[in-house]
Amino acid sequence: MVDVQRWSSLGGIEIPVNLVLIIEDDAETAALIKQSLEEKRISVRIAKDGGQAQASLSMHKPDFVILDLILPGESGYEICERIKSVDESIPVLVVSAIDLEDSRELALRVGADGYLQKPVSPVALVESVKSIAESVWERTHQATSRKPDAERIRFNCGCGKKFKVSASHRGKSLTCPNCGEPLIVPKHSTTV
Repeated sequence: MVDVQRWSSLGGIEIPVNLVLIIEDDAETAALIKQSLEEKRISVRIAKDGGQAQASLSMHKPDFVILDLILPGESGYEICERIKSVDESIPVLVVSAIDLEDSRELALRVGADGYLQKPVSPVALVESVKSIAESVWERTHQATSRKPDAERIRFNCGCGKKFKVSASHRGKSLTCPNCGEPLIVPKHSTTV
């Protein structure tokens, strides 16, 4: 059994990266990336194109994806967009020989969480995996740990009934369960 590498983040919460899917058609590059990650006791699967990537994603959900942009069949942009449309919590790091600002911008638009130019050092690769995993985890999982009152609107009905509703209900109507009066949720809290 492989030991699991965990990185501590966010006040002691551990963010695991146990399995990385590398989508890379160049065997030498894939082997170098794989070796860098396996030295940190991270399991790795390799896909050479979009079809193999889709099969691997279906059978073994990875904790992280490292993706080349120039692949046989479909581009890395298309693969990234498909991955993110299915599960936005899977971090995607593009590792490409393309060094154009337009390429970086397009990668971000289709959902990539990071972009490194080839050749990439093992240290930079591992650090990027760590920081991207942490930021994606925070973005997708920490929303529930924010102060709940910061996203709530508090107000009172004329009868004295107190309400605390989500900020997403601003401007919507509701009926007071105490007196039956129709109310409009205000834009800002009106009580303390």
